[in-house]
Amino acid sequence: MTDFQEQSPEARRDFERYYADTVKRLVTVVYAVTGDLGEAEDAVQEAYARAWPRWEQLVAQGDPTPWVRTVALRLAVSSWRRARNRIRAHFRHGPPPDLPGLAPDHVALVAALRHLNPEQRRAVVLHHLLDLPVEEVARQTGSTSTAVRSRLMRARRLLSSHLTDSPDTPTPRTGRTTVPAHPRQEVLPHE
Repeated sequence: MTDFQEQSPEARRDFERYYADTVKRLVTVVYAVTGDLGEAEDAVQEAYARAWPRWEQLVAQGDPTPWVRTVALRLAVSSWRRARNRIRAHFRHGPPPDLPGLAPDHVALVAALRHLNPEQRRAVVLHHLLDLPVEEVARQTGSTSTAVRSRLMRARRLLSSHLTDSPDTPTPRTGRTTVPAHPRQEVLPHE
């Protein structure tokens, strides 16, 4: 496939002029056939993308419009056929089976991970979920092992404040310490 920059400047200008002059009309034609503007625009853009590598050949043969229009219409019809076949398969085989919902602990973990900054989250995922050693996490993130260990330590602390195994506390903790019911008494050294 020929890159846009590799063609001659004259060919580029010719193609750009041709595109500007014909794109609206071609979208209108394909839209009239498909009834879906987005699908028509996609098919037309793909047709122009396919025309560019063979642009000089198309121009040498005469008007490139019939070729571009035919490609766009075929692409639109193919897209329509794929959609129709998906619908037929849906009716033939029924809807896909229900996927099980996410486990509550998975939801809680994802919610807790959102409280971490991106560097901490990346370190936790690479180290704990992918089982990469700290040195490998450091290499992949472009930091030092010490920095990764520090991020992991801070992340664990934050995660522990948002995750709990206790059935008595259904909502995640906020990370704030609570004031004890009894005030602390100072212990004075013996004289």
